[in-house]
Amino acid sequence: MARQPRLTVAAYPHHVIQRGNDRQPIVRDDADRERLLALWQEHAQAFKVAIHAWVIMDNHFHLLVTPETDEGLPKMMQAVGRAYVRYFNLRHQRTGTLWEGRYRSNLIESERYLLACMVYIDLNPVRAGMVAQSADFKWSSHRHCIGQASAPWVTPHALFWGLGNTPFAREAAYAELVQAGLALSDKDKLSRSALSGWALGSDEFVSELQQSTTRRLVPGKAGRPFKKTVNLTCPQLIGRLG
Repeated sequence: MARQPRLTVAAYPHHVIQRGNDRQPIVRDDADRERLLALWQEHAQAFKVAIHAWVIMDNHFHLLVTPETDEGLPKMMQAVGRAYVRYFNLRHQRTGTLWEGRYRSNLIESERYLLACMVYIDLNPVRAGMVAQSADFKWSSHRHCIGQASAPWVTPHALFWGLGNTPFAREAAYAELVQAGLALSDKDKLSRSALSGWALGSDEFVSELQQSTTRRLVPGKAGRPFKKTVNLTCPQLIGRLG
């Protein structure tokens, strides 16, 4: 079955996942992590993609972004992917692919899932057992969002700004969201939708978004199409087979 085209629509938030080939590490030390961050900053600016949240795990990374144009995100990811593989292979004296195929991404409904997606991204190291709390992990946007670090290239989404009237109020409110965690249903929806490429949101959101593309945004119903049964007599059946 042919893979469905990836969907990118300007001005909508997208959840992006890129994995290492065969779940192998994509970073081996902090120098690799710093290089990946530098490439994100460079190419996000070049292709007008706002980065709201990120995390670098050992064998994959997550991004939450909003592109200004339909072409911005694919061009950014292509540029980052190629440049980072060249760097990684040269530095570590290896050859061949680094990524597990193309990156995965999907559109999400801001009002319902944007903050939840930020929390999901920040909790990755906790779920993996790498740290006890998100604030203990250096290689994500979480410390920036709660005021413990500075990453000027991270662009706060309007919904993040809406958490409070002052930086301190926003940081405290967001820290509480992360501390509260995610409902299991939301975690599963965010995981499945990002890996499958299906849009994540209400029926109204998907219906409105569907008007801008011919690509199907949600999975179809399972099962084969129903076929009408035709009763044939023996002479008719023999004629068909002959």
